[in-house]
Amino acid sequence: MEADNDNRKITKIGFFGFGNTGRMVADEFFKDGLFDLEWVVRKTQKDNHKYATRLLGYEVDDALIYSVDEVSPAFFQNHPVDIIVDFSSAKAHSQYAAAADFGIKIISAISKYTQKDLDDLEKMAEKTAVLYSPNITLGINFLLVASQVLQGIAPHADIEIVEEHFRGKKEESGTAVKIAEILGLDRDKHVNSVRVGGIVGKHEIIFGLPNQTIRLVHESISRAAFGQGAIFAAKWMINAPAGMYSMENIIVDMFKKNIPVY
Repeated sequence: MEADNDNRKITKIGFFGFGNTGRMVADEFFKDGLFDLEWVVRKTQKDNHKYATRLLGYEVDDALIYSVDEVSPAFFQNHPVDIIVDFSSAKAHSQYAAAADFGIKIISAISKYTQKDLDDLEKMAEKTAVLYSPNITLGINFLLVASQVLQGIAPHADIEIVEEHFRGKKEESGTAVKIAEILGLDRDKHVNSVRVGGIVGKHEIIFGLPNQTIRLVHESISRAAFGQGAIFAAKWMINAPAGMYSMENIIVDMFKKNIPVY
């Protein structure tokens, strides 16, 4: 199947997860002209064998919903896709491990993997391209790369991380913890959490220098930002060989290609 105007191949997407965030991400893929949302797998029997597009409010029959109990190695052979996008839970990767045997590429945006889970992804990456990013928004990953560049330029700066989220979020932001880790900071001393109202997510890295302060800030206005990030990753992944990738890899690649020359 070819795109209408520029002969670019339509990429087939299989989707794991259909919660609040998953729905918004699936919707972004459906609206993008370069992707076909082929099917959705969810943990429960809820809405089983209904069309995800109908539940998203469209008058079309696309993306049949399957229960995870229906997924086996044969499922990926009978329902082939180019890329699996996972916005479900840490356990789901065991259900699509067999997809790697068919060369299906994988994008995982799960935030709470154990080391064993990560080892499982590494094994899949021996057979196909796997991209793992616990926060897949474009802005956050730009911020991660930019903060490392700035730290290299100003290694003696004082650094504090402030993360703000909605009032009901109990756990510490996994993204803030990752920022602390990549900058070599003690998370208990340098990560400051704020819980108010309905903030989707805001992360700020403050660099304090003797005569100036530099602030790197990213704020998610809507969970649809995760969908745009996943689409950005999927477009890059289409031609990627087998291996383990992250959104930071893509951003660094973009940095190299877009360094301004004065």
